Amino acid sequence: MSETLRVALVQTTTPADPAEGLAHVAPLIRRAAEGGARLILTPEGTNLLVQDRARREALLADEGEDVAVAGLKALATELGVQLLIGSAIVKSGHADDARAANRSLLIDDRGETVARYDKLHVYDVDLPTGERWRESAAVRPGERAVVARTPWGGLGLTVCYDVRFPHLFRALARAGADLIAVPAAFTVPTGEAHWETLLRARAIETGCFVLAPAQGGAHADGRRTWGRSTVVGPWGEVIGRLDHDRPDVLFADLDLSAVARARQAVPQLTHDRDFAAPDPIA
Repeated sequence: MSETLRVALVQTTTPADPAEGLAHVAPLIRRAAEGGARLILTPEGTNLLVQDRARREALLADEGEDVAVAGLKALATELGVQLLIGSAIVKSGHADDARAANRSLLIDDRGETVARYDKLHVYDVDLPTGERWRESAAVRPGERAVVARTPWGGLGLTVCYDVRFPHLFRALARAGADLIAVPAAFTVPTGEAHWETLLRARAIETGCFVLAPAQGGAHADGRRTWGRSTVVGPWGEVIGRLDHDRPDVLFADLDLSAVARARQAVPQLTHDRDFAAPDPIA
């Protein structure tokens, strides 16, 4: 594993159409590559963000036919970089389930898909602001956690709401993750309250770098997302963050030997113990 890695987190305000999504994100990815990034990460919903179910179903395509996914694979080849499509909203491939997959795709520098992960935890919530989200109505949850092999070590794949489930992150770290991606489209209320705290906690608990590219700003479908893309080191320190919700690129240089140092100082991944669950309170 090489010792230093320049990464770039691409922050977007993705439109509600895959062709427009590609046109929006491609210049930012080019800027990331021009800045020397060897691993580039985009947010959740890189190809499209649209709440209207009928319109989304009309736009959905199979992974292999989505114009944004195809364009991003070609771009990774052209630029000679590894590209994590934080997620693409695509058909799940299950004939008995019309819901989409919220799918993270790791693309290598030859344009090949080397890992895919379907978001495990879907976001169903009624917020105090009156916002109501029912992701489960439109997205089929995944069934399997994924750690991808990269030239710089293991990359654990998660998407957005997954960040609230620490046992998933520990499982990724124990399976060989040195870096964990958290592409997201956090709402403004939850982002303001919890975004950075959750990212730092997951990094501390696992001794991993946490790379969190985010959607930000006012979207065509009426939602507003938090932005503030962030890179956290394995000791829980914030290495880099954007201080706004506009489209942008965040660069960070990672000293990959910091993972071993953090885990040597606090070897918590080796200290898990089985225990009996508490009796529920009547």
